[in-house]
Amino acid sequence: MSGKQPRRSPLEVLGPGLVTGAADDDPSGIGTYSQVGAQFGFTLGWTMFFGYPLLASIQAICARIGATTGKGIAQNLRQHYPPWLLRVVVVMLLVANVINLGADLGAMGAVLALVVPGPVLAFTIAFGVLSVLLEVFLSYARYERILKWTTLSLFAYIGVVFVADVPWKTAILDILIPQFTFDREHAMALVAIFGTTISPYLFFWQAGQEVEEQHRRHIKPLHVSPRRAGAELRRIRTDTLVGMGFSHLTALFIIIATAATLHANGVTNIESAAQAAEALRPIAGDFAFALFALGIIGTGLLAVPILAGSAAYAVSETFGWTEGLDRKPREAKAFYGAIAAATLAGIALNLVQIDPMKALYWAAVVNGLLAPPLMVVTMLIAKNRKIMGEFAISSRLEIGGWISTAVMWLVAGVFLLS
Repeated sequence: MSGKQPRRSPLEVLGPGLVTGAADDDPSGIGTYSQVGAQFGFTLGWTMFFGYPLLASIQAICARIGATTGKGIAQNLRQHYPPWLLRVVVVMLLVANVINLGADLGAMGAVLALVVPGPVLAFTIAFGVLSVLLEVFLSYARYERILKWTTLSLFAYIGVVFVADVPWKTAILDILIPQFTFDREHAMALVAIFGTTISPYLFFWQAGQEVEEQHRRHIKPLHVSPRRAGAELRRIRTDTLVGMGFSHLTALFIIIATAATLHANGVTNIESAAQAAEALRPIAGDFAFALFALGIIGTGLLAVPILAGSAAYAVSETFGWTEGLDRKPREAKAFYGAIAAATLAGIALNLVQIDPMKALYWAAVVNGLLAPPLMVVTMLIAKNRKIMGEFAISSRLEIGGWISTAVMWLVAGVFLLS
């Protein structure tokens, strides 16, 4: 019998990596990229090219850990490292995710209120409840397809660029020729970009989704069925490169759109994604505003369940609970309970009317402090032959992973010093 794998369609090859990359451009990320474009014009667009291989490297490593071991990041931490390390990581992840959830849900509610006049808080609660219901009660196969199609909402930002009056010669030169001024404003912008782009919840989600894919396709982890490794590792590489490329291309288009409209018209201070959308209306017109707003709601519907899901994966793996979106609610009550609890906590932040910018600031603080040590541990797992066996990462991927880790340590240092 031939061991040749059946050919898979492009939509099947693109899965965890595509969805994870698209979720990286959540409403809070859109707010960050909008502020960068409004404040600095096109001059920091080069960071998207610089950041792409960094994010792709660490996400590919997380995906390989999940595919090889059949376990998520937290479960590998629990089995191979001190318990205190796992507790610190999970608590910090929960804090950051809940704050991010609150900020994203609030942004979605605020944007919908701009399009359909109504109470922002009611819209915010509705988005949170809808996300929980879809994640809990839809089958994993159907929910996965919904997440994939939701990534199309990112094309809204490409559309905004083409309806805005972009001075392409200036934009291309500024993007391709790196510019950076060593002052506090540029340093904090750089910290915001990388803190938004390389986030711990993405690590947990993509590793967890590789495990989900194994359950969905009824296949075993690579360390158990090594004959499949070649095809699976190629799929992971393609999926991750495309997903993270899509994420960075979208972020670049957001910077270009806001630079060509807001910055060019003297609007240099943007405090939220909703404000960015509203500021576009008088400058670029109703159509550009509608596209921008649609993108915020679409990416929010993608990011909110991923933020809640990554928190649930981490908590469930920590306590050894049955987990996975392929499970029925009655089979994984604690896992789905964690999803609901994280989302409700995010909604609650909006009920107490916490300043969304302060919330995002503290989410960035926690993410910025958690990412570097977590990346070190992830690299140690990926190189540990007792865990990964013959599928420990290659030297090339290891170099990329350690460079990403070093950059995030530098970012964290700049953040704390600033």
